[in-house]
Amino acid sequence: MFQVGNVDVRFVRNSAVVSRKIAEETLIVPIRGGVGDLDSIFSLNPLGSDLWALLESGASQSTMADWVVERYEVMREQAIADIRDFLNDLEGAGLVKAHQEVGIGS
Repeated sequence: MFQVGNVDVRFVRNSAVVSRKIAEETLIVPIRGGVGDLDSIFSLNPLGSDLWALLESGASQSTMADWVVERYEVMREQAIADIRDFLNDLEGAGLVKAHQEVGIGS
C-alpha cells in the first residue's frame, strides 16, 4: 500500500490484465499463463472506468482527485480518501502497482 500522506504517488496498470469498456462499465480480466482468468473478472462502474482511464495516462492520485472534484459534488478531501480506497482495492487485487519515481538528489 502507498503512503497515506502522499497524494502524488502514481500507480500503473498491471500489464498482465486486459480491459474493455462496454457501455459505461469497464471489465478487467487478469491474464494468467497466457489465458484470461474468467473466474477473476472485475467490473468498474462509470466513475471507476474513468479513473481506470486516467491511470493509463499516468495521472497521480492528486490529479485524479482534481478531476473528480471538477465533475462531482464532493470535497477534495473526500475525493482523495475515496480514490485512495479505490487504488488500494485495485492494488490488493493485483490490477495496479505503485510506481515510485526517483528524483534527482533522492
